[in-house]
Amino acid sequence: MSTTTLAPAELRARPSGTTLVVDVRAHGEYAAGHVPGAINVPADHLDELLPDLRDAAGRRRIVVVCAAGQRSAAACAKLADAGIEAVGLEGGTQAWTAEGLPVDTAARQGRNVWAMDRQVRFAAGSLVLLGLTIGRRSPRGRLLAAGVASGLVYSGLSNTCGMAAVLGKLPLNRPEPGALDAARSALRG
Repeated sequence: MSTTTLAPAELRARPSGTTLVVDVRAHGEYAAGHVPGAINVPADHLDELLPDLRDAAGRRRIVVVCAAGQRSAAACAKLADAGIEAVGLEGGTQAWTAEGLPVDTAARQGRNVWAMDRQVRFAAGSLVLLGLTIGRRSPRGRLLAAGVASGLVYSGLSNTCGMAAVLGKLPLNRPEPGALDAARSALRG
């Protein structure tokens, strides 16, 4: 394989039926907006669906999508280790929407789930405010704010996000019952 990513315009221009788009974000993120026709296989569930992904790769080119490209790059590496050829969508769904390309949304039991980056910003900001508020009475409370700030600095330097990994485990970000079976069926189709 000569390229590891595909630009959004290149993906959009590919003839239908030749490409399988696999979105590796948490189900809540996927539900909030995804590339039309994408199948949701959250990154923590890739191993469960490797045989189906291997079969699908024999029929169509797999393009892996996440929000910005980091998780899809990791997923492509995992697939490559399993002998499955895949490419990432350059810039993820953020680049897709920045180019004005359409996204589909999925209803999630009547709830509108925030994108993971928004969940992280909300949680981090809330924890910093809580630490500063507690710190007014007890200086030790400021350690919470300092810990979150340190985590954000590390996240920026390492291009990873531990808070997103933790938030991804919350029930609202987990696949709904039967979602992995639906993904398995879609991969076989």
